[in-house]
Amino acid sequence: MMASVPFTGITTEQLAAFADAFNASPKNRLSMNAVTKNPVHSVALSREVVTRTDHTFSHKLASNKATAQEHSGRCWLFSGLNVLRAEAMKNMNMKEFELSQSYLMFWDKLEKSNYFLENVITTLDEPIDGRLFMFLLKDPIQDGGQWDMFINLVKKYGVVPKSVMPETESSSNSRVMNSLITKKLREYAAQLRGMHEEGNGIDALRERKEEMLTVIYRMLAIHLGQPPRSFFWQWHDKDEKFHRAGEITPQEFFDRYVKYDLDSIACLINCPTADKPFDKLYTVEYLGNVVDGQIIRYLNVDMPVFKQAAVEMIKAGRPVWFGCDVGKMMERDLGILDMEVYDYGLVYDSEFKSDKAERVDYGQSVMTHAMVLTGVDLDESGAPRKWRVENSWGDKLGDKGFFVMSDRWFDEFMYEVAVDKSFLSPQLLAVLDTEPIRLHPWDPMGSLAIAA
Repeated sequence: MMASVPFTGITTEQLAAFADAFNASPKNRLSMNAVTKNPVHSVALSREVVTRTDHTFSHKLASNKATAQEHSGRCWLFSGLNVLRAEAMKNMNMKEFELSQSYLMFWDKLEKSNYFLENVITTLDEPIDGRLFMFLLKDPIQDGGQWDMFINLVKKYGVVPKSVMPETESSSNSRVMNSLITKKLREYAAQLRGMHEEGNGIDALRERKEEMLTVIYRMLAIHLGQPPRSFFWQWHDKDEKFHRAGEITPQEFFDRYVKYDLDSIACLINCPTADKPFDKLYTVEYLGNVVDGQIIRYLNVDMPVFKQAAVEMIKAGRPVWFGCDVGKMMERDLGILDMEVYDYGLVYDSEFKSDKAERVDYGQSVMTHAMVLTGVDLDESGAPRKWRVENSWGDKLGDKGFFVMSDRWFDEFMYEVAVDKSFLSPQLLAVLDTEPIRLHPWDPMGSLAIAA
């Protein structure tokens, strides 16, 4: 172990040197004048990138109306349902259609509550101030999620049209609801651990857990409304032909009108850190929602494989669910994701040089947001130039809610794509059947898509 090194403070002489170095450059003063009056993003915005960005693509899927997750972190649900609605619209021959995000939100919150309470029961002997238990308590039912968590919900509960379970104040503004349910869950965690300390067995704890979940269900129903067990469905297609399905369950609706092969999809990640060799399967401990559902499975691959699978999906006419670090080098209003959109190096006279692996290792970048790839612009050699992105932030940003992502941005801030297994090599398909390497709950790849 390295011997302790004494701290050193900043000296008066150093302060003088810092000021002299700053004042020696007129550009520093110009940057100061500009940034003290305007947001640094506005000052650093590259006019060249703005003028060269266009929304034309060599391969472009049909556009659907942009959805809006409002003030919630449900991007992964919106993006997953945006993938499914494309199939539903084809199967029902509809021009416009949207699936209910609040329906799956309800079940996700209830399942996460059960998942949390089960984790409390399985960690009863963990120290209350230990890293694991503190991690479990931190954010038990936040809005975020992953593709495998989305799959679990759809398989168990099906889907419904948005008209059957529309948005509520709390689905669109989830902070207060989440805070109150989290407060109740932490109270319940204390009760379960207290019962254990008093000598109660697992059966007694699980009986009490059922009573707890009754209260959580009640709270969710008050905020989001009760999800339907069945509903009456009829519609006019885009040719004005009338169709009537009659009374139908959410599971029947999925099987009959969505018909998406959920088991055909694999999650690829690109995480080039030294602790995660490529061509290996990974999972994250204590990450999930449905206790009896499938676990998180990530196949880590190098960027050429990762990217080509996304290209092949789009060429096949299929949208691609993906996870990225959306807040980096993004011009929100114009809908631009580009590594050169902000010239911070010019403003600060210091370039930012960390690569992707270093940004992950040192906490500078993780997956924060899920969206859908709906187009790619390939050059004459078949290499991507830029990508078309369907976001869930409404239709006022970018091109009616659609963003443009440069291919270099794709390399640096894309972390996950959900692609059909048919686009993977036999060698990678074999890896999917291996036992996944278990990552700590706080591993960077355990981050959830939650950006709003």
